[in-house]
Amino acid sequence: MTLRLTPDPGLRRLSDGRTLLGGTPYRVLRLNPPAARLVSAWFDGGAVRDLPQHRRLARRLTDLGMAHPDHGEPRLTAADVTAVVPVRDHPGGDRLPHLLDTLAGVVVVDDGSAAPVAGAAVRHPVSRGPAAARNSGWPLARTELVAFLDADVEPDEGWLDALLPHFEDPDVVAVAPRIRSSPGPSTLERYETERSPLDLGPLPATVRPGSRVSYVPTAALVIRVRALREAAGFDERLRYGEDVDLIWRLTAAGHTVRYEPSSVVHHLPRATWPALLRQRFGYGSSAAPLALRHSKAAAPVKASPWSLAAWAALAAGRPGTALLTALTTAALLPRKLEPVGVPAKDSLELALRGHWGVGRQLADAATRAWWPAAVPVLAATGRGRLLLTAAVARHAVDWHKQRPAVGLPSWTAARVADDLAYGAGVWWGALRHRTTAPLRPDAADWPGRTGVCRS
Repeated sequence: MTLRLTPDPGLRRLSDGRTLLGGTPYRVLRLNPPAARLVSAWFDGGAVRDLPQHRRLARRLTDLGMAHPDHGEPRLTAADVTAVVPVRDHPGGDRLPHLLDTLAGVVVVDDGSAAPVAGAAVRHPVSRGPAAARNSGWPLARTELVAFLDADVEPDEGWLDALLPHFEDPDVVAVAPRIRSSPGPSTLERYETERSPLDLGPLPATVRPGSRVSYVPTAALVIRVRALREAAGFDERLRYGEDVDLIWRLTAAGHTVRYEPSSVVHHLPRATWPALLRQRFGYGSSAAPLALRHSKAAAPVKASPWSLAAWAALAAGRPGTALLTALTTAALLPRKLEPVGVPAKDSLELALRGHWGVGRQLADAATRAWWPAAVPVLAATGRGRLLLTAAVARHAVDWHKQRPAVGLPSWTAARVADDLAYGAGVWWGALRHRTTAPLRPDAADWPGRTGVCRS
């Protein structure tokens, strides 16, 4: 197996390559001179030699999200993959067959459709949900890999070519492609093209909580059958979030899951706005059971106590205290990072960017997961209304950055409705499960700003 590494687009290299800044969560990695020379050679296109110490360093870089692997030609082919397709009264089920001819087989699971699905390997008399449907299908596979594909997805030709090489790494148990919403002329379709919750962006990542990509959906996912057996499949008690739960259980067990956006699968958007909002509500309702199972992985905000204190002071009408807190903590960071080769200017920039990022998280939470409580409180005062306006204005900022094929008023209205539906689902799930877990921030000293590693 020939392994090469590609640096992450956000990686910064200082001190002649001895100090690396980047990854998700954001880290500082200090390399000794021989390791720095090795990494430079790899980033220039050299192969990683099959030596334990070289493999360990390469693994560290990919695990931290500072680099991404290229394994070359894979041993496995499409003939080693069985597709499992759950179907329930869905007209999109005829999109797949002509694209799956090269696979070892296709297992269609009819999850209680009103009219039985022709050719289904399994039929549930009544709908038992997507987790149960997939659990009925994957044990029938006689191949090393299973590809979960929803009935309304359409993989691009050659979609497996970029996914299968990752399985050359025995620690990788699942790889997900990028799922893009199928384009269309309506405002809803144009909005979904930019804001589909299934689309996790154009950059590759190691998938885990706190990473750039913290989960991947099973609308399209290739996974080892042995990993499914080890995890006992999906948790059928979850109507939503069963895919997030599976991924987090796999990563908690020490396995590697990769997101590979160079492989693209297209997904049909919701047919109507009410259908889209019902979907977002359902996704929000999964936050409570996920938080109960995975604790802080599902927290709506992850930040250091100092950042939270600074923004809380600002919200309380004490801008001087907020500024002093932010600047004091920013001034302390250079003392921590200077010994590992980070100049004071870069350290200050990192600290201030960290505080700003927490502000963005809080704005997201205030108008999304927390809105049933946060919006009435903020709207009651002039200062609160100003903060609320600033939080909503982030949608206009995103619009100017992305320039979507949707007008600003429609874009903003859709974003607000999207947030309200999701947040309502979070609170409904919290009430149903009698927990505040999905509402509580993770106020630990989150390592994204200041984590230092050595190698």
